[in-house]
Amino acid sequence: MPRSPSRTDVRPAARRRRGRLRRILMLVLAALLVLVLVLSGVAAWSVVRAFPQTDGTLEVPGLQETVTVQRDARGVPTITAARADDLLFAQGFVHAQDRFWEMDFRRHMTSARLSELFGESQVPTDTFLRTLGWHRTAQAEVAALPAEVRGYYEAYAAGVNAYLEERSGGGLGLEYSVLGLQNRGYSPEPWTPADSVAWLKAMAWDLRTNIEDETARALLAGDLDPERIADLYPGYPFDEHPVILAEDPSGAGIGDGEVPQPAGAPAEPAQPGGGTADHREPGSAAAYPEAGALFAAGGLAEILAEVDALVGGQGEGIGSNSWVVSGEHTATGSPLLANDPHLGASLPSVWTQMQLRCSEVTPDCPFDVAGFSFSGLPGIVIGHNAQVAWGFTNLTTDVADLYVERVDADGYWRDGEKVPFETRDETLRVAGGEDVEITVRTTGHGPIVSGLTPEFTGIAASPPTGADAGAGPGAGAGTSAGESTDAADDWSGEHALSLRWTALEAGTTAQAIFALNRARDFSDFRAAAALFDVPAQNLVYADVDGNIGYQAPGRLPIRGAGDGWMPQPGWDSAYDWQGFIPFSELPVECNPDSGIIVTANNAIVDDAYRHRLSRDWDYGDRAARIVDLLDEAVAAGPVTGADLAAIQLDTVSPVAAPLHRAYAELTVDDPDVTEALELLAGWDGRNDADSAAAAYANVLFDRVTAALLATQGTDIPRDDQSRIALVLDQQLDDPGSPWWAGDRDALLRTAAAEAHTELVELQGEDPAGWSWGELHALTLTHGSFGESGIAPIEALFNRGPYPVGGGSGVVNATGSDLDAGFATTTVPSLRMVIDVADWDDSTWQNLTGASGHAFHPHYTDQAEPWAAGVQDRWAWSTAAVDTATEHTLTLRPR
Repeated sequence: MPRSPSRTDVRPAARRRRGRLRRILMLVLAALLVLVLVLSGVAAWSVVRAFPQTDGTLEVPGLQETVTVQRDARGVPTITAARADDLLFAQGFVHAQDRFWEMDFRRHMTSARLSELFGESQVPTDTFLRTLGWHRTAQAEVAALPAEVRGYYEAYAAGVNAYLEERSGGGLGLEYSVLGLQNRGYSPEPWTPADSVAWLKAMAWDLRTNIEDETARALLAGDLDPERIADLYPGYPFDEHPVILAEDPSGAGIGDGEVPQPAGAPAEPAQPGGGTADHREPGSAAAYPEAGALFAAGGLAEILAEVDALVGGQGEGIGSNSWVVSGEHTATGSPLLANDPHLGASLPSVWTQMQLRCSEVTPDCPFDVAGFSFSGLPGIVIGHNAQVAWGFTNLTTDVADLYVERVDADGYWRDGEKVPFETRDETLRVAGGEDVEITVRTTGHGPIVSGLTPEFTGIAASPPTGADAGAGPGAGAGTSAGESTDAADDWSGEHALSLRWTALEAGTTAQAIFALNRARDFSDFRAAAALFDVPAQNLVYADVDGNIGYQAPGRLPIRGAGDGWMPQPGWDSAYDWQGFIPFSELPVECNPDSGIIVTANNAIVDDAYRHRLSRDWDYGDRAARIVDLLDEAVAAGPVTGADLAAIQLDTVSPVAAPLHRAYAELTVDDPDVTEALELLAGWDGRNDADSAAAAYANVLFDRVTAALLATQGTDIPRDDQSRIALVLDQQLDDPGSPWWAGDRDALLRTAAAEAHTELVELQGEDPAGWSWGELHALTLTHGSFGESGIAPIEALFNRGPYPVGGGSGVVNATGSDLDAGFATTTVPSLRMVIDVADWDDSTWQNLTGASGHAFHPHYTDQAEPWAAGVQDRWAWSTAAVDTATEHTLTLRPR
């Protein structure tokens, strides 16, 4: 028999087997480790290879002379060149280094070519934007530029394209690596000046003011009587809140002086002939057609929201603050200027910080300017040069009207005659799919937009008629230049809806930027403002000679029989625009006796002003609060830059007063709700991030106003919290108002209980744990891949959430959508305080960071300081820039 192996025979074999298993396991683990390291290395390489070179020397074809790019600890560049063309060339090169994906994505959006990137899902968006024709308008504007300014845009484009010659694919940005998973064949085309100018149209859309209000009122007219609509849109509270021209509210002094007109400035618009306000030529780039019935059946319900998301705005909180204080009130004896534009939150921020410096300022190289610009756009939009500083806020004037057109298949009616549509065919290229052909049409007013959204289509199907159409209630002085005719009362036939909007006609803003950059005094500033036609903005001013000023620029229409309150009958030329307000008659102010100018989207003048500007101003809560805080600062004086920066962070909310009134004497049975109402009673009205009372107050405001508006049995938008707060306050004066549905106290009690329940579900039962900042937190969402629906991709690009204070109608204007939760969606996109006495004592702050590259150190390095309101010193002088410099890149001609 074979002998059984002894124990001494088994042990070596077992040990050998275990040794082999360990070796195999170690080999597997080593292989996995190598694989992980390789994949990690590939991932790291995929990310890092797109980062820009910021030190050393690069030889770049297209430069004439050497250019220096210095970057500070935040990555903010100062570019110095001996020639203007080299300076703008280098700006284009640096913008492409930091943010080319953002630039490329923006130009696909503004030219309605997103389908070329992302496929058929973007066809509806492209159809809408192709109808508006932003890029066509930009091409017309570029063609009309003076040769010198066109040369700046061409030099900038050459700089961008020089960078594209250096890199490609994922070397331009991580986004291209992700895009390659879906669209392998895509490669960026060369940059053009029109790609730059078209972004100004996107910003005009972002700041388009009252198209939504006009649309909402038209839709509500079918369900509510005029009195209820008037309740929802109360007039501006002139007796409580300030106007910008505080010392000349009627504008009586406007037009007394002559405005200098620079070369290339638009002449005063001529009055239209033949009863029409249409200044466009058939077939011109200002003719903007309609997409026919291709998408009329549906699929575009969210199209406006989608376009807003692409641009970065139009939502609750869109607006801005700016103010300027003269040297008589300041510690330095020179003016201080503050500005914080409010736009949609975006990642990267819509703005880039930069300084452009000619090594010697001469007529041939006139730039010595710093501030904020847009990637893709040359020059500086907001900032200062060596002599003057300026800031912007949205003018909130009404520069767009909807017209109900009487149409047949082959044309539209106008003053009793049928006029043929202007039409053109467009082709949308679709990645991974078949081309889509659309037909676009236009009338004398502009593009037909019914068929593009359910709202516009609904207005065309059931337009407001008779007394509801054309002009709003209480229309007073300056409302119209003409009177309606009998034809306006005949609403028979088939209808379509068209849009007249100033941004759809070629203008001169593209050259205004460079005129501002080179301004040396208030006369130059006004001459530049004369060119800044779209979007209409409030411009504030300060200079080294101690002057402060204000100018309302813009192409502002003079209306006929209507005032733009409701869509107007397009077949009656009495409702046409009658030209535009002459620049010499636009609101202006210089060195007011108060020494203070404040703009916060509030009314510019009162209703005695000779022209009707708008009925849809911001309701002035921010402006009133800023004026009060400045008065306090002046009284305590002297005022410093730190004082202005602190005012930018003020969190007092306009909802506090009506909520305190509503619940001052109201009792409830539930002890937990009673505790919450006691928290409200002790609330100081501040929406501070750590405030439990603010958390409950804002949820309560949401519940109260939702219940109030629901009593009318129709869907009423709550897209302006300051307006809705005023509506609530006014209805509290009348317990028998139909808005309370018979029992005001019962509605208020129910809302209080529901708000408590909601907040418990969101943040727990203990009020000590409630936090407005957590409820109102900001998540920075990447503009193109941040809402892809693919969690790993979103995690690559999105950042946050960041707890923030502030709110809608608050000076620290972190807006949220009442109908979509409490998260912050609109923000002070930048903050700056400029010290004219010493530019190096100025401070600034961007929302995210200088870089658009995910995982770059400067991708979101300014986000936490922004949330905390901490501004950085703004190095300006050569010595200060040299001291702040951490990286230097030299660009040399190849």
